[in-house]
Amino acid sequence: MNMEHERNDLEMGENVNFVTQDETLMLVDSGEEDWYCLHDITLNGQMLEYNGQGTSILDVGLAQAKQPLNTTSHYFEIEIVDPGENCFIAIGLTEKDYPKNRLPGWDRGSIAYHADDGKVFIGCGVGEKFGPKCYKGDTMGCGISFPVPLNQRTHNLSFEESSREQEARNERASQDVKINGSDFVEVFFTKNGTMVGVRRVTLPCGGFLPSIGMLSFHEKVKVNLKPLTG
Repeated sequence: MNMEHERNDLEMGENVNFVTQDETLMLVDSGEEDWYCLHDITLNGQMLEYNGQGTSILDVGLAQAKQPLNTTSHYFEIEIVDPGENCFIAIGLTEKDYPKNRLPGWDRGSIAYHADDGKVFIGCGVGEKFGPKCYKGDTMGCGISFPVPLNQRTHNLSFEESSREQEARNERASQDVKINGSDFVEVFFTKNGTMVGVRRVTLPCGGFLPSIGMLSFHEKVKVNLKPLTG
C-alpha cells in the first residue's frame, strides 16, 4: 500500500474483536516470548490479529519477532486467514528500533512485500512493482540468502581456482559501500511456496527482525517463524 493513497482507502469502523473457542485453546501455546513487539496486534497461539483503530496511516499494527533471521533460521511465513477490510497486510524485515506506527518497508531499515498491491517497499513510502497481490488463504514468505563462507564454497576447487574466486570476492566487496559497519544481503519473498523476487539491501547492525504489519479491521494471519525446521 502506497502511503500517498491510503488516506483515501482507510475508513471509520468499529473495532470489535471476537475470539473463538479454538483460538482460546491456542493460548496455551502462545509463544509470546518469541515476540519483541506486538503493537496494536493481538496474539492467540500462532494467530496475529489487528486490533488498532484503522482510521489513519498512524494506526499501524506491528509485530516484530524477538530473534533476527540468521543462517540457521533464515525464513518465515504467514498465511492470510482473514484479509479484513482492505488486506493492508505486509510481511518483511525491520531493524529493532523500527517505528511502531509504520508498516514494514515504509521507513529506513526495513523491506516488505505488501499483500494489497503486490509491491515491495524498501525504506520508502512509495513501493515498486514486484509480484502478485495476495488474498485469503495465500501464504507469504520472507527470507534472507546469507553469503556462504568461502571455506565452505571452495573445498572442491583447486588452489588456483580458489585464489581467483577470492580475488573476485575481494573486488566485489571493495565495490560495496558499507553503512554503519553493515553488510549487504539478499532478501527474497515467496507466495504459496513460489519465489516472487529478490532484493539486495543493507543488513542493519543487530540484524533484521521478522515483521508483520496490518492496518485495517479484522485482518488476521497465521505465522510460522520457523517453517523449515518443523
